[in-house]
Amino acid sequence: MNPLPTDLAPKKASSTAYPQPSPQPEKKRRHRWVVWTVLSLALLAIVAVGYRSRMTSGPSMAMRGRGGFGGFGMNGPLPVSVRTAQKSTINVILDGLGTVTPLATVTVRPQVSGQLVQVNYTEGQTVSAGDSLATIDPRPFQAALEQAQGQLLQAQAQLKESQIELERYVTLSSQDSISKQQLDAQTALVSQYEGLAKTDQALVDNAQLNLAYCHIKAPFAGRVGLRLIDQGNYVTPGDSTGLVILTQIKPITVIFSLAEDYIPALQKRMKDGASIPVDAYDRAGTTKLASGRLASIDNTVDPSTGTFKLRAIFPNDDESLYPNQFVMARMLLSVDRSATVIPTSSIERGQQGTFVYVVGADSKVTAKAVTLGTTEGERVAVTAGLAVGDKVVVDGADRLKEGMEVVAQTPGQGQGQAPGQKPKWGSQDGSDGSQKRWKSGGSN
Repeated sequence: MNPLPTDLAPKKASSTAYPQPSPQPEKKRRHRWVVWTVLSLALLAIVAVGYRSRMTSGPSMAMRGRGGFGGFGMNGPLPVSVRTAQKSTINVILDGLGTVTPLATVTVRPQVSGQLVQVNYTEGQTVSAGDSLATIDPRPFQAALEQAQGQLLQAQAQLKESQIELERYVTLSSQDSISKQQLDAQTALVSQYEGLAKTDQALVDNAQLNLAYCHIKAPFAGRVGLRLIDQGNYVTPGDSTGLVILTQIKPITVIFSLAEDYIPALQKRMKDGASIPVDAYDRAGTTKLASGRLASIDNTVDPSTGTFKLRAIFPNDDESLYPNQFVMARMLLSVDRSATVIPTSSIERGQQGTFVYVVGADSKVTAKAVTLGTTEGERVAVTAGLAVGDKVVVDGADRLKEGMEVVAQTPGQGQGQAPGQKPKWGSQDGSDGSQKRWKSGGSN
């Protein structure tokens, strides 16, 4: 087998070869040193920024690390705010949404037909009982009265004549000068004229009444509304709109609702003859409008809502209550003078119900289940589960667990209150932000 020509040809050496890079160890080491330096500086910058942020946003944590709050650290006792359960007076106040309802609201209507010739009030005016509101043309009724008076005079004259004849007949009958039949007939004629005179007198009275109806007067003191008909219109008793709406303003009432659970206690107070005060606030419950007293309660319970209605009466001398206005009624049902009272901020709620954290003598917290009673503003009465003098946690309870050690601090210390001084949160003047005590006479 002959070899290929390409196999016999001598191989030529490559004229050009790729140059091999020469090693540069010094340059590599310099590059690595620069990279490590940059990374180290970046890491130091991140640590410095994090430390500064921690110092700015959490000074309390930094103080803990440096021995602040008594020198406890991350695993040491936690600072909490506590207040002492006190025996105090608490008001049993019931709130209910109500409506301002006037004692009387009437639509003034005409009693006779005629042209309205005069309107004597301005819209929104306060009028007294008997004030003239409007006048209907009285001339037709004046004429009818004069006609009835004329008929009455005629009937009275006939009656008088018959009575004179009767007296004469009685004398003649005693002398046997006339028959008894004539005397009886004259007696019947006198009775007939008496009846005619009474009929005519009734016509006169009716005409006088119609004439009086021409002058429309206010049936009671109150405030008139917008004018419903103008002067010059022909009005009749059958008009559906009427002339004006008159509403009694002083006094005025508020009708509000409460849950049926309060009926026994409320009935007991009313049977004892107690005057139960009621205050009216605006719908938001922030601004007090008027003070009054409970007047009556309804005789049935609404089965659809389980509530019953009550009526409170207010003098409303300053007219602060307006008809059909929505208000919040607050009624002082009773006063508990020996209640164990704690702040509402100390109450915690869990699956087992309401409880509080109590700080013991060993500075450890214990969760105690409590039964709550009446709530008044920022205070709540505890009926079971707590004793007077127990220190309850009011701030910082979200970080607590059963048996944790804490450092108890009373709000107000360091601001003019010495350690061990009785806190003022239950004071009667409400200077600590709690709700003031109920005072009679509208001074709340």
